[in-house]
Amino acid sequence: MAYEMILVKISDHVCVITLNRPSALNALNKHLIDEIAHAVTSAENNDKVRCMVITGSEKAFAAGADIKEMAEKTFVEVTTTDLFGASMMPIQNAKKPIIAAVSGYALGGGCELAMMCDFILCSESAKFGQPEINLGVISGIGGTQRLTRIVGKPKAMDMHLTGRFMDAQEAERAGLVSRVVPDKLLMEVTLEVAVKIAEKSQLAVKAVKDSVNRSFETTLSEGLLFERRVFHSMFATDDQKEGMSAFLEKRDPQFRDK
Repeated sequence: MAYEMILVKISDHVCVITLNRPSALNALNKHLIDEIAHAVTSAENNDKVRCMVITGSEKAFAAGADIKEMAEKTFVEVTTTDLFGASMMPIQNAKKPIIAAVSGYALGGGCELAMMCDFILCSESAKFGQPEINLGVISGIGGTQRLTRIVGKPKAMDMHLTGRFMDAQEAERAGLVSRVVPDKLLMEVTLEVAVKIAEKSQLAVKAVKDSVNRSFETTLSEGLLFERRVFHSMFATDDQKEGMSAFLEKRDPQFRDK
């Protein structure tokens, strides 16, 4: 598929999806969302891809949803088409790890897109926000749910009710991002992290994703049981034997995803 609003590059088992709508600061319209979803689905089905990165420009990861596209829509239209529903599912349900590399603005839908990824690396210039209240609406791609789970109710309420932005340093303190790096080093560091993940057993990588994500959906006792059962299941894999043998033999493991 020839993309119009994103750039896709695969190297070292990492698929980098770059939002490329500079005239609108990568605002998320239907076409852009569909292209991201298609690229993620293609990467999921590509055996050469073991990790994904979603990024934007130095100025903006994504400055929100496209207001021009939404302004004249009615309740019936957005409900009937399930606006931001099914179109986002390929990203939300991806089995392979996705890293968000954020520089500049990640606002509204842009912040929500970043939170849909498994974790966020950001540059020192990054700014996060859920300013939908300034438009007379609320978040529609998970902002009230994911942000609250990540940073807690007080800070989530503060951001949603005031529409204020959170800078990179506050985002790291609050746990929204895992690392803050200098602007010029963002992609270099992100790719190093992605390649490191790509080197791991993909069976173990998927098990980590499933187990960590399950912690948001269940009680502690049920989550602990789920983790333990998944841990036990890893002993049926060749990768577990290889990983532990390599450790004892003081060599690098050669995982085969079996």
